[in-house]
Amino acid sequence: MIADTIKDLREKAGYSQAALAKKLNITRSSVNSWEMGVSIPTIRYVVELCQLFRVSSDFLLGLSNEYALMLDGLTHNEITLLYQLVDCFRGKE
Repeated sequence: MIADTIKDLREKAGYSQAALAKKLNITRSSVNSWEMGVSIPTIRYVVELCQLFRVSSDFLLGLSNEYALMLDGLTHNEITLLYQLVDCFRGKE
């Protein structure tokens, strides 16, 4: 459910409802409404939340439970190192 996902991502990022609202230029009560399941964010805010928390829209909307790692702005060498690290954690090396 999107309400639980937003709350979980917000808490993991260390934001209060007020801090998240400020980042999105909305009211704290809007964030609270999303987290309580009273309302849902518009497409604009779905996109902003995905960018802020670096998750896919499928993850935010509950269509996928897989995390995605956004690699924008990293060099080829940095990306290669990250893939090697993931392989190491998975026991492939």
